[in-house]
Amino acid sequence: MRIGILGLGRIGAFHAETLSALDTVTSLVVADPLADAAKAAAERFGAEIADSPEALLAAGVDGLVVAAATDAHPALIRAGVEAGVPVFCEKPVARTMAEGMAVRDAVRGGAVPVQIGFNRRFDAGFAAAREAVRAGELGPLHTVRCTTLDPAPPPAAYIAASGGIFRDCSVHDFDVIRWVTGREVTEVYAVGGNRGAGYIGEAGDADTTGALLTLDDGTIAVVSNSRHNGRGHDVRMELHGFTDALAVGLDDKLPLRSAEAGVGFPAGPPHDFFMDRFAAAYRAELAAFTEVVAGVRPSPCTVEDALEAGWIAEACTLSRREHRPVRLAEVRQT
Repeated sequence: MRIGILGLGRIGAFHAETLSALDTVTSLVVADPLADAAKAAAERFGAEIADSPEALLAAGVDGLVVAAATDAHPALIRAGVEAGVPVFCEKPVARTMAEGMAVRDAVRGGAVPVQIGFNRRFDAGFAAAREAVRAGELGPLHTVRCTTLDPAPPPAAYIAASGGIFRDCSVHDFDVIRWVTGREVTEVYAVGGNRGAGYIGEAGDADTTGALLTLDDGTIAVVSNSRHNGRGHDVRMELHGFTDALAVGLDDKLPLRSAEAGVGFPAGPPHDFFMDRFAAAYRAELAAFTEVVAGVRPSPCTVEDALEAGWIAEACTLSRREHRPVRLAEVRQT
């Protein structure tokens, strides 16, 4: 198949590398506002260059990968769907939930699939945890813990345009909690602090947050996030049930050291970058998209899925701002 890629920054270039290595992908067509980025991808992967999204869609592509800036996501998703081309788009669907809902309404009920990029659904550990929960191996759950700790914050310009840590970072935890447990969040209580880079607080954001989520069966989920984790990129999940307990992310590259004498785990070196931690998941995610393009599987992460994680982020943002619990029904719109 022939795949188009819009946006060739860090993640777009990685997607180009991944797709070029798949036997099912015969050619790539790429486009980026920066001509040098498109040229570099063309030279490296033998891709064709299109000078606009319209030209790319007119080049006979079978699938479209959107890795452009967030503001461009809604228009590019719609353009792909209107052209009858299956779309993979990095999260978020749009900068605001209202824009995301408009995209949902535009593509809902159509024959053209859209897949949103929540890569943790394709990580082997998270997938195994989901299967264990589905099989009843843990018994009824009572507590879930999720952690995403970045080694260092992104630049000030990124923070200013990110929508806040809950929408940009925590949303991955929110999505994977829904996906692994099969439950919905009904209420949140969130707090946040600023003890690191000053520009994060100046942007009205927090560099470290905690969120307490209540799921619809009474399970408690605790989500911890930070832009400052000196030892590395720490992404984990714990699932505690009445029968057993299970953890994701306890490998030898876990960026944590033990205070117990004689304990050699983890052996290291620690994960220091999200592409290090999730490279295999990103590859599996794009391979799944080629199956969506081929029509042999439905979208594994729909626009509706992405919006549900977004509503949790909205509730946490409001909770932190107003220092109170917030029910999802208060923020969710239809």
